Amino acid sequence: MDLFGFRRRRQERLAAQPFPRHWEEAIAENVPYAALLNEPEREALHDLVQIFLGEKSFEGAGGLEIDDEVRVTIAAQACVLLIGHETTAVYPRLKSVVVYPSSWVSDVKDRLGDGTVVAGEQRRIGESWGLGTLVLAWDAVLRGAVNVSDGHNVVFHEFAHQLDSEETGSAGLPLLPERAMYRQWAQVLGEDYRQLIDDLDAGKKTLLDPYGATNAAEFFAVATEFFFERPRHLEARHRALYEQLAGFYRQDPARR
Repeated sequence: MDLFGFRRRRQERLAAQPFPRHWEEAIAENVPYAALLNEPEREALHDLVQIFLGEKSFEGAGGLEIDDEVRVTIAAQACVLLIGHETTAVYPRLKSVVVYPSSWVSDVKDRLGDGTVVAGEQRRIGESWGLGTLVLAWDAVLRGAVNVSDGHNVVFHEFAHQLDSEETGSAGLPLLPERAMYRQWAQVLGEDYRQLIDDLDAGKKTLLDPYGATNAAEFFAVATEFFFERPRHLEARHRALYEQLAGFYRQDPARR
């Protein structure tokens, strides 16, 4: 059986369905970033949302009831990251999205830049698990979406982790479009990651969120937030990093 061909045909059928009007209204209301896209990009976004919602399941937690507003608002933001990619790879490892009404307490282990593992409890607004599940806080989803230029978007952040895990298991090295890109990617992101750590140690103010200094995976996720939400600032202060992300996402948000 040609599984690739089967999946392609199924996704084509999903994308060909009429895009419901109330989905468009939910995106217009909750995802103002979509208004920055040009017409071909919006059409691509609609196709990707259709595929995403046809392939992924949603589960409410902590008393939250899942409706189309929740599903579409999350899917639209997640699919912004994929506009420049082939639609056959719509977060292939992701099976389900769990949504809490607000933050929750989770047992976590963070690996710091020096290799130290810190364990404890943290209040979380998003987590990307390696077993096909992603968890989000609904109020944080809305809060992250409403301001398209503050550099903070929990959906962009957690779905960047999903892309990262497709190649190396969340090491800040996602599956790149071309083999030749890996060396420069590792060099540029590695240098900027170490510079962030050094700047924070020196008490310097940084453009990127300090959380990006946690480890290479978090640096990539934080850089993704800034790439989409503060692209001109990122390009001005971290040009090489911006260019690497533009090559990976196949988008140029600074020109929008």
